[in-house]
Order: sequence, then C-alpha cells, then structure tokens
Amino acid sequence: MKWTLVLTLYAMGMASPSLAQEPRAGEQAFNNSCRTCHTVKEGDNRAGPSLHAIVGRKAGTVPNFAYTEAMKSADFVWDEDKLARFIEDPEAMVSGNRMKPYTGVRSAEDRAKIVAFLKSSGP
Repeated sequence: MKWTLVLTLYAMGMASPSLAQEPRAGEQAFNNSCRTCHTVKEGDNRAGPSLHAIVGRKAGTVPNFAYTEAMKSADFVWDEDKLARFIEDPEAMVSGNRMKPYTGVRSAEDRAKIVAFLKSSGP
C-alpha cells in the first residue's frame, strides 16, 4: 500500500526517485513544517490533533481535540490527495480552520514527502 502511494506521487510528478527508495524521507519535512503543532503519536494531541493514522480517517474526528466548527463540518475522509492539498493551502481546503499562522508548504516535493511519511505512520 505504501509503495502504491509513492508510485502514484512519482507518476504525478510529486515525488523524486529518492522518495520511492525511502518512504520515510518525509520525516524531516514533517518536522520542519508540522511538528510544532502536530505529532504522529496516537492520542498525543497538541496545538493540533495527532496525525497518527490520518489516511482513511474522517476529517475533524480525533477524540479529545477541540476542532473548529469548519473542521468538524468538513465532509470528507483524508486521503493522499486531500492531505497534499491541505498541506499546500489549509484555508483553501477548509475555510475557517485554526491553522494560522501556518500558510502551507509550497514545494510539491516536500508535500509528497510529508504525505508519504503520514501514510507510513498509521497501522
């Protein structure tokens, strides 16, 4: 399943060959862009919710996290595409979220690395 994501991202031009060789290459990109507010440790909510096993989870549903009404009302399940779009521009994806001052990751390669890392952090 992880390799399917990597190959899909590679085919979409969102990943480099090095990402295909090392799916956890995004840990550094995650740490640089996301770790201030998020963790991938299950149940470890911080300023943002835990992102453990985010792929396949309905948006706004991590237990014991106070989501905005916008995020609780978001009617979608996180997949690789939605994560990449959200990481690029959270406000465009879910207007009214609480991600400010975070403005997104502009690098398609970094977004792909972060998505691959998040995908690998679940069960």
